[in-house]
Amino acid sequence: MKILVLNSGSSSLKYQLIDMNNEQVLAKGNFERIGQNNSFLTHKVGGEKHKFEKPVSNHEKAIKFVLKKLQSNVYGVIKSPDEINAIGHRIVHGGEKFTKPVIITDEVMKGIEECIELAPLHNPAAILGIKACQSVMPGKTNVAVFDTSFHQTIPAESYIYPIPYKYYEDYKIRKYGFHGTSHEYVANRVAEILGKDIKELKIVNCHLGQGASICAIKNGESVETSMGLTPLGGIPMGTRSGDLDPSVVTYLMKKEELDADDVEEVLNRESGVYGISMVSVDFRDIEAEALAGGKHAKLALDAYHYSIAGYIAKCAVAMGGIDVLTFTAGVGEKSPYSRSEICKQLGIFGVEISGKANLVKGEEAEISSPNSKVKVFVIPTNEELMIAQETAKLVK
Repeated sequence: MKILVLNSGSSSLKYQLIDMNNEQVLAKGNFERIGQNNSFLTHKVGGEKHKFEKPVSNHEKAIKFVLKKLQSNVYGVIKSPDEINAIGHRIVHGGEKFTKPVIITDEVMKGIEECIELAPLHNPAAILGIKACQSVMPGKTNVAVFDTSFHQTIPAESYIYPIPYKYYEDYKIRKYGFHGTSHEYVANRVAEILGKDIKELKIVNCHLGQGASICAIKNGESVETSMGLTPLGGIPMGTRSGDLDPSVVTYLMKKEELDADDVEEVLNRESGVYGISMVSVDFRDIEAEALAGGKHAKLALDAYHYSIAGYIAKCAVAMGGIDVLTFTAGVGEKSPYSRSEICKQLGIFGVEISGKANLVKGEEAEISSPNSKVKVFVIPTNEELMIAQETAKLVK
């Protein structure tokens, strides 16, 4: 069985073709700048990366070009689209309607569209990808895998906001959480490494990239997470503010004469570690500046690490303890400095890491010291494989 996994952005299309017989990635790539004259495809197969400049005006034309490359005599891995058994789509927001992956029907499409107001940047792009696949590969099974569905096990006292209850009833304003596919994959993988039943473990996973979230996984289920109604909430991120005193928003609106869209722009694209550091949106640049003595860069990272450690503590409270701490995604997998600074603040839980083991970047590894009461791991995430597995289950 071969599954095509798609992650559609407003002007991009990331894909992986995975052979589920051995869970091997046959080919993967990213079509960027869709809708612009300088759009291009980066296609990776057999360990080699190839770039193709190809102006395409929409996702449908991008899908057609990707399929050509997948069938190419030089760059291809299949002879016909008939070899693709199904397509799995990453959908950011499923609201309360979708608690698990589903085969996409007209009713499901309507439900995804209803969640657009909760994820205006993400869900419309996913819909474009789905419609493109339905047009280019009619009759193929399309499956929606939601970032939010893994968090539907969070208890009401954690997801409800302390605002008039009518806003939850009328508009479903509550904490939803995101990165669910990543959190689920990492939790299952670390349980497999430890040789333990996931239902016996209390895991805190730190998905730390440009977007970042913390998740408490008890008995294999999400019971607490940092992101909220939207992916803006929680810990500080690359350019996103994370949690704030709500009055900051209204104060800024008055002082700077901003409207709601202006404030959303500031909080989503001008804040986080970038906003404090005034250096870059790239954590590597900020870390280099901080280590070179940059005051603002150091402050940005200190605030970032403190917030993460605080949310890990909150997750431990939600689970009544912690057995395993995991780090994943760009920063989590590749920044020994951030992992070290976060773990230094978790001594109260008996967390202790090995300086030598912590030097690992982008590889699976245990980095906790022998004396640590909490096992600490670096686990590269694999959201695409998780989506492929969920898609294969439904197809079967």
